[in-house]
Amino acid sequence: MNNLADHIDHTLLKATATPAEIQKLCEEAVQYNFKAVCINPSYIALALDLLKDSEVKVATVAGFPLGAITPEQKAKEAALSVELGADEVDMVINIGAAKAGNWDLVLQDIQAVREATQDVILKVIIETCYLTEEEKIRATELVLEAGADFVKTSTGFGTGGATLEDIQLMARVTQGKIGIKAAGGVKTPEDAKKFIEAGATRLGTSSGVLLMQGQNAGGGY
Repeated sequence: MNNLADHIDHTLLKATATPAEIQKLCEEAVQYNFKAVCINPSYIALALDLLKDSEVKVATVAGFPLGAITPEQKAKEAALSVELGADEVDMVINIGAAKAGNWDLVLQDIQAVREATQDVILKVIIETCYLTEEEKIRATELVLEAGADFVKTSTGFGTGGATLEDIQLMARVTQGKIGIKAAGGVKTPEDAKKFIEAGATRLGTSSGVLLMQGQNAGGGY
């Protein structure tokens, strides 16, 4: 796949990430011309400095990884990240609200962050590992309704990552109207190819370098 690199959000979101590891992540992103790095908000300024002479975007997260804060808190967090210079924000929905069938709150949550991020790319993580098929469909429909740019499968901190079936389901619901990000579970070049063919337009992975080298990844995001 000649365009694989353009699909990859090179990701490092672990709690123990150090500045040296973020520097390495950014250097790899430039070397392979990945679409973006995805990092925690505390490293936005560092990543922007390291990537200032490249085309690599800086993506960060909001309400991560649980999604269990109020819409106002989540929106403020996202807005502050945009003020810091983030190009993209990956937010987590209120998963408990989804499981309880409180879809009004799920929609309010996404809309609040959408309003706070304006023209910045907004990806919405629905954490598919916790949802039934019916819940996945409804959550994806609300991502569309709220005007987000991507629906994303996973945080990488749940009980499982993206599956091919999840991407196929999201593709049926979105019908190409927004992007789809497969996160977690992209372990081999074959996985990446299958996810993209199924409709994924971004791949969130910490194994981007191995994928570009045609190697299989082990555990982790």
